[in-house]
Amino acid sequence: MSRSSCILGFGHHAPARKVENPEIEDRLGLEPGWIERRTGIRSRFWAADEDTLSGLAALAGDMALANAGIDRREIGLLLLATSTPDHLLPPSAPLVAHRLELGRSGAIDLTGACAGFIYALVFADGFTRLHGKASLVIAANILSRRINPAERASAVLFADAAGAVVIGPCDDPDRGILGASVDSDGSRYGLIQIPAGGSNTPFHGDLDLEQTRMTITDGREVFAKAVEMMTACSQDALTAARMRPQDIDRFVPHQANARIFDAVGRNLNIAGHAIVKTIAEYGNSSAATIPLSLSLAHQTEPFRQGEKMLLAAAGAGLTGGALILGI
Repeated sequence: MSRSSCILGFGHHAPARKVENPEIEDRLGLEPGWIERRTGIRSRFWAADEDTLSGLAALAGDMALANAGIDRREIGLLLLATSTPDHLLPPSAPLVAHRLELGRSGAIDLTGACAGFIYALVFADGFTRLHGKASLVIAANILSRRINPAERASAVLFADAAGAVVIGPCDDPDRGILGASVDSDGSRYGLIQIPAGGSNTPFHGDLDLEQTRMTITDGREVFAKAVEMMTACSQDALTAARMRPQDIDRFVPHQANARIFDAVGRNLNIAGHAIVKTIAEYGNSSAATIPLSLSLAHQTEPFRQGEKMLLAAAGAGLTGGALILGI
């Protein structure tokens, strides 16, 4: 059993089509600049017709494996955090593992909405520590196919992207997950949802297509609960790691809305310059935003051994979590 795990490599991928705010503002009849003022988003990437979720995930995973520099057959587990799999059945992870030629690795989807990457990384860390085998964690979504283009609350936010990390066994107790906290609030279950397509409202011939699209029923409530949950989980993760906010080198939040993570940063007394922000160019790709941001940040200013990072997210369910990561 390993004392810890450490990140070996980062990867990301976004589709080729960049969608600027004016295209959406014109369609919805919004004044110029409305989206950026409300969300911090200037553009996002949307998938082309030929793109698939498994394809985006495999490209991010391939980059992370190359960055890690390990034999891909050493991967013991692939976890794919997604809300938009290729199909409702079967899971997409085995197909991604096959495309990446991982050999006999385990592979499974994890549906945790915006917090999916946090949960997947916690689970992968446990597997890697227990079995001494490397894990590949990928988060990917094609949300452009799930938004209702006429619903302002969701149409302006959501994006398509994938991010990935490879983690491996490590004996340095100051690396890997140093503290974590997860949370849920099922009393707010209906705030963000796709009403049809599950077993409660299965597909049928007379189904209104809008029922298969994402809807946000109360944006203000989502905002308040996300700030509350991300703040509380972050504080608990810091306590578990025996650390203070000023010990954090970089805060990598879920890129839901710039006003949300700015508020969480203020609540935690984390300086604005320490917050990793990718939302302006890439929008909100749900679970994919944190690994996407990690990979982009590592490209821009490579992580140094000894850095301490806080990751935090909250989303549909409601479900959320935070963790402290030692590089």
